[in-house]
Amino acid sequence: MQSVTVSIDVPQTPEQVYDFLDVMAHHERFTSHYLTHWRYSGPSRAVGSGATVTAALAGTKTDVIIEVVEADAPLRIVERNVSAAGRRLAHGTYTIEPLRTGGSRVSFTYAWVRAPLADRLLAPVVRATMRRANRTVMQRLATELARHVSSVGS
Repeated sequence: MQSVTVSIDVPQTPEQVYDFLDVMAHHERFTSHYLTHWRYSGPSRAVGSGATVTAALAGTKTDVIIEVVEADAPLRIVERNVSAAGRRLAHGTYTIEPLRTGGSRVSFTYAWVRAPLADRLLAPVVRATMRRANRTVMQRLATELARHVSSVGS
């Protein structure tokens, strides 16, 4: 299946964005509209940090195991996602790029490595649903980043 990418520009520096995204528990703050029941594992940040969550999208619920498998500060974080009893394997990649005018462009790409037959048959609908959910993620991320940076800076 073709991947889905969403992006947002934020006023925070790449280092500030990375520092926030590197902490797995922070992800709950901007994904709780469709990822619930967070159970954390491993270290709190960096490669090996993880969580098991319940994803609720398009009327279905499934547990997803998320683990950070690559980290390249302050530019990139790659998560492996396993769900559907192992039939779905994907990578979620956060890419952080500095903007010439200051701030950062944060992109998130969800790329399927393996997908159940139903996902493949309904690929356009599945991709649209993921794109819509992750656009909301990016908007909420921008809000949470602003809150986090202002609380850390004060």
